[in-house]
Amino acid sequence: METCLLENTMPCHNQQLNNKVNDSQDHASKQVRFSNSGFQEQSEPFSDGDTGHNIDTVTLLSSEAQGLIGPQLKLLPLNDQIRELQTIIRDTSTSRGDFVFCADRLIRLVVEEGLNQLPYSECTVTTPTGHKYAGVKFEKGNCGVSIMRSGEAMEQGLRDCCRSIRIGKILIQSDEETQKAKVYYAKFPPDISRRKVLLMYPILSTGNTVIEAVRVLREHGLQAKHIILLSLFSTPHGAKSIIQEFPDITILTTEVHPVAPTHFGQKYFGTD
Repeated sequence: METCLLENTMPCHNQQLNNKVNDSQDHASKQVRFSNSGFQEQSEPFSDGDTGHNIDTVTLLSSEAQGLIGPQLKLLPLNDQIRELQTIIRDTSTSRGDFVFCADRLIRLVVEEGLNQLPYSECTVTTPTGHKYAGVKFEKGNCGVSIMRSGEAMEQGLRDCCRSIRIGKILIQSDEETQKAKVYYAKFPPDISRRKVLLMYPILSTGNTVIEAVRVLREHGLQAKHIILLSLFSTPHGAKSIIQEFPDITILTTEVHPVAPTHFGQKYFGTD
């Protein structure tokens, strides 16, 4: 497995991207508008490289999908940094080096917010000056589970934030005859049923793979309410299917859009 390390300071991406940055006037005039109308998927054809949507439309799609699907779907607050990372990942002309760099940055943002969904407890520590400081600390009993293979791209981002966290794996592939999701491999910590789980899978298209993975976790005694699904991109159908099957699960993603960049795993691992 190929592993890509993240910089702790998450430096700004500046490789081969000068032609992608708008001038300051265009940036200043960019505004995000929301709509109260119902969410509808677009009927026009889409492509991963050119979705045909500007920032206004994509924000509308994500926010309205969140409102219709329910509070179980959580979106990272959209800003220009996240929007650029999403754009570079979707761009068919992006080199693999730039793709991995930007994917790792976006993964880190999702992982950080995922950790924010886990339980904390209050604690008091002593500072070097001898003063008491009232803070918080993670409650014990958290772990990660990656859905192979694309989910493994998110493992390093989790380890960069939690160095000693345990990570399980699930391998699910479509059966050649029935086309149904089939579990080929599953390995978890022995006490998985008592843990809070960050389930990692970057692209939610139909949701079938994640649904099968959650079923396996439930067979091992884990309740769906203790699962936080971390993804980068989701379709409305994928998120809705998962939540309909498991209403207590939490889904965290950066974008809900009718077209997901399904080339992610192949591009990230260089098998495209």
